Amino acid sequence: MKLCLLGPALLCGALAQAQTLRPSPQLSLAAPAAARSADFIVVLVNAEPITNSDVRQRLLRIEQQLSQQGRALPPRPQLAADVLEQLINERAQLQHAAALGIRADPATLAQAEQSIAAQNRMSVPALHRQLAADGIDIRRFHDELRTQIVLRMLQEREIAARVRVSESEIDDALRERQPVGDGGLELNLAHVLVRVPQDTAADHVQALQARAQSVAERARAGADFAALALEFSDAPERVRGGEFGLRPADRLPELFVQATRALPVGAVVGPLRSSAGFHILKVLEKQQAGRPDVLLTETRASHILLLPSAQLSPQAALDQLGQWRQRIISGQDSFEALARAHSQDGSAPQGGDLGWARPGQFVPEFEQAMNTLRPGEISAPLVSRFGVHLIRVDERRQGTLSEREQREIVREQLHEEKAEQALIAWAQDVRGRAFVEQREAPQP
Repeated sequence: MKLCLLGPALLCGALAQAQTLRPSPQLSLAAPAAARSADFIVVLVNAEPITNSDVRQRLLRIEQQLSQQGRALPPRPQLAADVLEQLINERAQLQHAAALGIRADPATLAQAEQSIAAQNRMSVPALHRQLAADGIDIRRFHDELRTQIVLRMLQEREIAARVRVSESEIDDALRERQPVGDGGLELNLAHVLVRVPQDTAADHVQALQARAQSVAERARAGADFAALALEFSDAPERVRGGEFGLRPADRLPELFVQATRALPVGAVVGPLRSSAGFHILKVLEKQQAGRPDVLLTETRASHILLLPSAQLSPQAALDQLGQWRQRIISGQDSFEALARAHSQDGSAPQGGDLGWARPGQFVPEFEQAMNTLRPGEISAPLVSRFGVHLIRVDERRQGTLSEREQREIVREQLHEEKAEQALIAWAQDVRGRAFVEQREAPQP
């Protein structure tokens, strides 16, 4: 059985700056201890050592998580260097927390452990048995859990007082989002840049273009774009999997807007040539900026959820839902009856009814599949971070966002943006004040 052990903050798209991000609500656990030969010190952080085995264990843990999710792995030396930097930042922050007297008390640790057990649909004793079966030492598990809790407490304490959103800032943001130019279009693009320096010889430009074309073809074939960005991009946003984040079209290069304005979510375009080099873009999200009483589409959907387990593999869950889909379409069974009998979700007693939902209410993989369906249609079985689903769209209607609702949405967005910026600046400050002595290169 594969436990839900690692939070999304450790995925490769965010790995290079994971030490500056807020910890995921799913706390991380340690991977099984690797067999060691002669261990050695790689780095001293304020005289506290980080050993080669520390790097190796974290690296193996991240590689295992990426492999379980079917994500492409970046080159191992690059991943090891990113892991080492993550450990340095983490160690410096833990030392800062100790100086402030921040610690994880037994009650907080027990609560976090119960949360992880609940996420994996088991009791705490069952969690301990499964960890032991997977070769994970319970003491190391508890140490890792304490580390995650302390980092979260420290970052929340340090950042809370630094972030304020004023009413005037909300007014300014709403004015900026009024439809102009592209009708209030907002885009979230992922980006790979193959840089072409000035005065590059023509034959080398052709080689760089071929490299960009190869990346674009892999992206169109379904390769993980975040991993491609981490491995190939020369742009600064590579550490975020190439993602710019949702922003108004007038805050993006005109070349990018022109190339993606008419494309659907998920589409890949490029290589595009600019003075900087060759660009490959993927449309992650697009929407119209809100304004008072703007219309939006609300969807009422139902689903049947199966949770993979030791007794039910993901493929078996997909196969089972596929069979039920055929029975529903042929009239042999009703969606509601199957949901009540088999769905492993709180909506089961209501026949899988999820009620009316607005855009952004569901996780992206679920919402993207739901948005392709017409009322009455049933999706093919799909996998999300919560399990395996069969989705039926029941109704759609037009709703409105009031001015008050829009202000609250903008307030939350501005707070999140400021908190992220403050956290990055604070983490860089803590790292800058630490005395880091390099000893030997890691040998993972």
